[in-house]
Amino acid sequence: MKYQSLFKADAFKGKVVIVTGGGSGIGRCTAHELAALGAQVIITGRKQEKLDHVAAEITEDGGKVKGLVCDIRNEEQVKETIAAVIAEFGRLDGLVNNAGGQFPSPLEMISANGFEAVVRNNLQGTFLMMREAYNQWMNNNGGAIVNMTADMWGGMPGMGHSGAARAGVDNLTKTAAIEWARSGVRTNAVAPGWIMSSGMDTYQGAFRTMIPLLGSKVPMKRMGTESEVSSAICFLLSEGAAFISGVTLRIDGAASLGTPLHVLADHENSKPYNGFHRAFIPDVLKQGE
Repeated sequence: MKYQSLFKADAFKGKVVIVTGGGSGIGRCTAHELAALGAQVIITGRKQEKLDHVAAEITEDGGKVKGLVCDIRNEEQVKETIAAVIAEFGRLDGLVNNAGGQFPSPLEMISANGFEAVVRNNLQGTFLMMREAYNQWMNNNGGAIVNMTADMWGGMPGMGHSGAARAGVDNLTKTAAIEWARSGVRTNAVAPGWIMSSGMDTYQGAFRTMIPLLGSKVPMKRMGTESEVSSAICFLLSEGAAFISGVTLRIDGAASLGTPLHVLADHENSKPYNGFHRAFIPDVLKQGE
């Protein structure tokens, strides 16, 4: 089987695209879809073994991929990674800033180091990748950037450090869209809500027990799939989005809208899209099976 993308098979033929955090979750899915659409994909992450595993999957499926270890929080590593991609492939058409991470905690329990670590991972790392992609290639050649943020529109209780960082990414995306338009660079973001991804298995304690209940809090009465995020990212990278820049696209089943005064009706009328042939259900959602 191969990735069942909604886009034409050669949509990204001849394009070179970096996907940070490509060793798992949404990044893995997006890397698979881009490769299936003809792109030369570069996946980055901090663990070589995870990158090797995804690279082997994509290669087996007939795609072109290279894995590069890079800690996006490290400025020199980011500079070296972007330079290495351009030196080997001669161009850089797209950047998907997917890498990030956080841990659940009430605000009063977050240490200064913990807060800084999450901001560096989600906001500073995104900025460094954007800046180097622009300075080393896109300023003279154009390109498309898609950043990862989250459903933080009503605050982010239990993850205030991540909410602050993700809100920063939203604003950073808008600023870059204005400043870099002169270079033919488009910058957008996606804001996933509750997505069935392997990242859910990293949580423990009370937060983990809450995860299986999240779908019932969404107007569509389900969680999203990785494919539903990946398809949005691919569209924003594509020529079809040539006049779209500075936008943060919510992919949350309308969970960020509404009011507690409106009781959500139970239904099964929202049918998920899942084109990822190698997708799997997180263990935390298998409880009780």
